[in-house]
Amino acid sequence: MIHIGIIGCGKIAQTRHLPEYAANKDVVIDGIFDMNTERAKTIADVYNTRAFASWEELLAYSSIDAVSICTANTTHSALTIAALSAQKHVLCEKPMGITLDECEAMVKTAKDNKRFLMIGHNQRLTRTHQKAKELLLQGIIGNLCTFSTSFRHSGPETWTIDPGQIWFFDKQKASMGVMADLGIHKTDIIQYLTGQHITQVTAQLCTLDKKKADDSFIEVDDNAFCIYKLENGITGTMAASWSCYGPEDNSTVLYGTEGVMYLYTNPAHSLIIERKNGERILYTLDKIQTNETQTKSGVIDTWLNCLRKNIPPEISGEEVLHSMRAVFAAATSAQTGTTINIL
Repeated sequence: MIHIGIIGCGKIAQTRHLPEYAANKDVVIDGIFDMNTERAKTIADVYNTRAFASWEELLAYSSIDAVSICTANTTHSALTIAALSAQKHVLCEKPMGITLDECEAMVKTAKDNKRFLMIGHNQRLTRTHQKAKELLLQGIIGNLCTFSTSFRHSGPETWTIDPGQIWFFDKQKASMGVMADLGIHKTDIIQYLTGQHITQVTAQLCTLDKKKADDSFIEVDDNAFCIYKLENGITGTMAASWSCYGPEDNSTVLYGTEGVMYLYTNPAHSLIIERKNGERILYTLDKIQTNETQTKSGVIDTWLNCLRKNIPPEISGEEVLHSMRAVFAAATSAQTGTTINIL
């Protein structure tokens, strides 16, 4: 049996981590911690587990093998490093950390303690993205020329356990806004699909719509627009938004010398290939998750498989560093009005 502890029992824990762990016959949820003690007690009763008085007590509990970190962005690094140092494997929600130094320290601590660190980038695990990567490697649209990827919805207001308390809008808890919430997904997925790291970023991170109760703008970005250059020189765009008040957009389009590949642009077909010879190929593989329609993410199953077989995760902290470097470069580019090269 794999013994799991969970730190943070908000929306992501209640929607994905807790139910997906509980559904696995090889897992014991050995304890949870949340700053809201009433919430922790209620959840502990539901999942027949113990609610610890502090995260330190949870990490000191010797039977726990691995921990899910499901807290606000600014706490990810400290909690992850503490858990790894306590000899626990760690699955941390995105974004990995709020500075590059934090992220690099997380990776170093995992290596020093010979423990796994996985980051919850669920988009790599969709059947459509995995099939797209396979087809791109086969050259079905020829050589890639450019790309456009976007993630836009109406914001995190419905993605909270405490109505009216939206920590995503609080700079002290979130540090960054939509770039760290949605932009990180598409920053990561374009590198996954192409097998290329981002080496240059030009970006605008803006606050265009979301406001606080006093009608002043929130202190983090609600829209992000990036131009990404990859290692091989291919350049494309990434956009993320919390101000899309129509159907959610979670799509990617890849333009090649022999055709175009569309991912999640059509509700009937998750992957469409249109070749310049007129051929049209349709795949109906899955539907991508939305805030309103949550399906099994695959993250927990992938994580448990790593633990069960003692196999390092592909979505490791070290791998995700490449995406975090691009996110931080985007923030610097927006602040300075310059193009940032990633070394």
